Parts: sequence; C-alpha cells; structure tokens
Amino acid sequence: MAATKKIANQVATPGYWAEACAQLSKRDRVMKRLIPRFGEACLESRGDAFVTLARSIVGQQISVKAAQSVWNRFEALSRRVAPAQVLRLKVDDMRAAGLSARKVEYLVDLALHFDGGRIHVEQWQAMDDEAIIAELVAIRGIGRWTAEMFLMFHLLRPDVLPLDDVGLIRGISVNYFSGEPVSRSEAREVAQAWAPWRSVATWYMWRSQDPVPVAY
Repeated sequence: MAATKKIANQVATPGYWAEACAQLSKRDRVMKRLIPRFGEACLESRGDAFVTLARSIVGQQISVKAAQSVWNRFEALSRRVAPAQVLRLKVDDMRAAGLSARKVEYLVDLALHFDGGRIHVEQWQAMDDEAIIAELVAIRGIGRWTAEMFLMFHLLRPDVLPLDDVGLIRGISVNYFSGEPVSRSEAREVAQAWAPWRSVATWYMWRSQDPVPVAY
C-alpha cells in the first residue's frame, strides 16, 4: 500500500485514502453519510519539514491573514527559508517583519535543532508517531497539537487523533451527540471505531464544520 502519491505542483496525498474511506463508511454511520459529500478531496502535504514547522510558529495566536502577511515579510528576508539562512538573519530584521521577540527565539531554536542534527528528518519514516512527537515538542514553541498537525499534514500519518483540537471535538459533538458538550474520553471512545484511520476521520470532522479543506 503506497504511503503517498504525488500530484500537480509537488503536492503529496495519502495513497491509503480510498481504502480508509471505504472501511470508515462500512463501520461508521456518520462517516458513511459524510464522506460522499466531499468528493475526491483529501489531506495534502506541501513543502519541507522546516518550512512547515516555521510557518506553524509564525501563525501562532494570530489570524490566518495576519500570519500570511508576517510570513511573506519573513520569507523575503533571505533567498529561501532554511535553517542555515534563518540563523544568519538579524534579530532586528526579523522583528521588523512582524515577529514577536518570543517567536524570533522559537524560530532560531527550530533552526538550531535542524542545523545541528538534533532532528532526525531522514529517520522519521521509520519512527512511530509518539517518537516523532517527543522529538518535536523538545523544540521551543512546538506543543503536542502542532506536532500532531505535522504528523497529519506533512508526514501524512493515517492514525493521528488530536484530542486538543477544538474543531475535532466540535465535529464529534455535532455529528455524534446532537451538539451536546463532549469530553475527551467521549471523543476517544467515538474514535475507537475509526482506527487505524483516525487522521482521515478527523479530517472529515473538520470538513463537516467548514467546507473549505484544512491545510497546514
């Protein structure tokens, strides 16, 4: 079973998506109803690991529009966004691009982890999800939710359940509990039927609340 497949503009999509949808539709009444509504759309992975994580740091606690504006200015500071280039940037220039002092520290720490070989990018495909999460959360500015989004949207891991994600909890509430509040344990119980495709089911929970595909 192929892990990924490439489509236009180097966007990677999961090779397991059709199989996952078929299995989820068979075993879950909500998924059987939701999946046909969204056609062939699915998770997509773009860019490299460093850029994906750097963008997640830049976008923390600000709107999508503001994050894009800051990212554009930050990206313009060097020929390309890569660890060695970020480490050469002046703090004042990064601050002038709209980054807070803390985000500058986070981006430098991220660059140091990559540049110093403390991140095992080449080994990730062979590592399990929790091992990768442990490696990522050791970087300042990256918490478990960010690491889980990275697993889903960059590495296209099929069975991630981000219980700290507000959209997932809201989707489970609306689709399985008629809008009633849902605890983490109740969400985990619902998601037991989704394994080993919990990333796929989570994506459909998001889509049920917002028809525009989620991207990170």
